[in-house]
Amino acid sequence: MKKIFFHFPVIVLCTTLTLVSCNTSKNANTNLPVDIADRPADEDSQKYEQAQLDRLKASIESEVSGEKCTDANEWAFAPMGSKSCGGPQLYIAYPKKIETAFLQRVNDYTDKVKTFNEKYNIMSDCVMITPPTSLKCIHGKIRLITPDTN
Repeated sequence: MKKIFFHFPVIVLCTTLTLVSCNTSKNANTNLPVDIADRPADEDSQKYEQAQLDRLKASIESEVSGEKCTDANEWAFAPMGSKSCGGPQLYIAYPKKIETAFLQRVNDYTDKVKTFNEKYNIMSDCVMITPPTSLKCIHGKIRLITPDTN
């Protein structure tokens, strides 16, 4: 009888330790991503902020890319983005009918690029982007005409 009572606590102890150790190792990895690509985005990182700017720029450009051009007089252009040395990154054409809302988005993007450049000490090529001299409709699409455009 003493043998049974002696072995019972040892069996209970071993079983408890086994269950606890299995459960601990199972829960220890729940906060780790399966793959480095699944890591949550760091909202304070330069890469994250650049991706946000890229999405905003693509959204602005796509807003006008589907617009059909039949009369270039119904279009205007604006500087967009900001180089660290000063001046715009590019010029974008837009239909005058959406001017107010569109220019607000372009100005918001430009301000965010300036802030990004200052925050991360971004260097640029410092090449001055020449403003367009006119606009032209070609095959239903608006084109910015610059002095070097043929």
